[in-house]
Amino acid sequence: MISLSLISKDNFNEILPGGDGEPEWISNNRNKAISQFLKLPFEVSPLYSKYTGLTMLEPEKIFFSNTESSALSNDLKIRLEEIRSAPSLIIVGSSVAHIYVPEQLSKQGLIISSIGEAFIKHPELLRKHFEDNVNNYGEDRFLSLGLSSFQSGFFIYIPRNLVIPEPIRIVYSLRDDGTSSICRNVVISDVGSKATVVQELYSSSSSTPSTLSGISDEQAGKSDKNKTQQCYFEVLECGIKPASELEFITLQAMDLSTVNVSNRKAFVEQDGKMSWYSGMFGTSLCRYKTDSIMKGSGASSEDVEIVFGTEKQLFDITSNLDHAGYSTRGRVMVKSIMKDESKSLFKGMIKIRKDAKISEAYLAGHAILLNKGSHSDAIPGLEIETNEVKATHSASVSQIDEEQIFYLMCKGLDRESAKREIVHGFVEPLSRKMGPFIRAWISYLFENKWTGKPLLLKTDEVMAQILEVEKSRYKETANIFEKHYKYR
Repeated sequence: MISLSLISKDNFNEILPGGDGEPEWISNNRNKAISQFLKLPFEVSPLYSKYTGLTMLEPEKIFFSNTESSALSNDLKIRLEEIRSAPSLIIVGSSVAHIYVPEQLSKQGLIISSIGEAFIKHPELLRKHFEDNVNNYGEDRFLSLGLSSFQSGFFIYIPRNLVIPEPIRIVYSLRDDGTSSICRNVVISDVGSKATVVQELYSSSSSTPSTLSGISDEQAGKSDKNKTQQCYFEVLECGIKPASELEFITLQAMDLSTVNVSNRKAFVEQDGKMSWYSGMFGTSLCRYKTDSIMKGSGASSEDVEIVFGTEKQLFDITSNLDHAGYSTRGRVMVKSIMKDESKSLFKGMIKIRKDAKISEAYLAGHAILLNKGSHSDAIPGLEIETNEVKATHSASVSQIDEEQIFYLMCKGLDRESAKREIVHGFVEPLSRKMGPFIRAWISYLFENKWTGKPLLLKTDEVMAQILEVEKSRYKETANIFEKHYKYR
């Protein structure tokens, strides 16, 4: 067992699961990435360093173990029963607890597996993806951590021209023993395919820091050796081949005692489309960095995120649009609701390269503050290297309107209910773009968090009522993004 503060080029292999089969080229890439991890600061960009929430991390309290345990908690057993018949996978820590691919989809070439198994059975698919989409190890400290020291992860391959009507369900949970995990996840959507992946993130519930036994004084450093900071570090890569479409939905519902740091990249080729939909609710620190690289002509990407913070939560959200191909289209919309003493930071950059003429981009981050103790910052940016493009960004932070609360209270609502209705109106334009099931899941988690209930998707009476309402609504087809562009 090793703490994050003690990881080095000589010992990082000790946190990796045992077993043979990993290709030599992956081992070489691990060694290159760990060298960068050891050199880089928590926040590479000097523009963002004074705002970053990564200072909340305590590396000496973050421990990794290479032992495997696929035991399911009672909550995960409930989720297993509800998703068992769908294409699905459950990972606990670094161990796969459940995989199911319907026979018909398996015959058509759908692959759902652990990343370790994929290196053994499908190395050609992974190697081709990694060669075509090279990562810059020096770009981010935690990207290099994930690429060098990943212990587990999943691999999904949607074969050419396959359309999967039902979502692929991925459930991930940290272990109950307080150890942290590093995952590398890869999704490849081949030519002409269309699919939706739904990722649920959980951790064990705890009102106090996790405890570990068997930690030496040297490992523990200056901290209390029985106290830990449990973290989930993730690198997610999506390869979108020509004319394919992928929706990746993340429902982050981890316990408020944990930390989630994620680096996400979509490499979108000619006429491909990537859609990110995220609902962020849990953890004490949630740091997500999403990069959409539109490589081919006609490629498009959309990133829609809803963030709801309470107590002393901190959300650090970055979404970048990189237009490399001709006539590409990128959209980002992040809306944050901050309650109590929670904080949010939105960072984003539109980069339109020299060969990306006739491209369009829009990036927006808006926050609403429900209490005087809450706080939000937004730092959008533009880098334009060519002409004949349309690009703009916008950002706003505002307190809840007391006149609106007063008006709703005059209609019979109490103050808390009035706030809730205003918040629903604030996020409504985003939810219109989502299908009924996604809207229902996000609404369910939102209601649970507002009322203090556990953050766990469950098919109960409340979920049934929400889903019935959402199914009766239409899915918005009109463009929710503004038509006005400041840069032409």
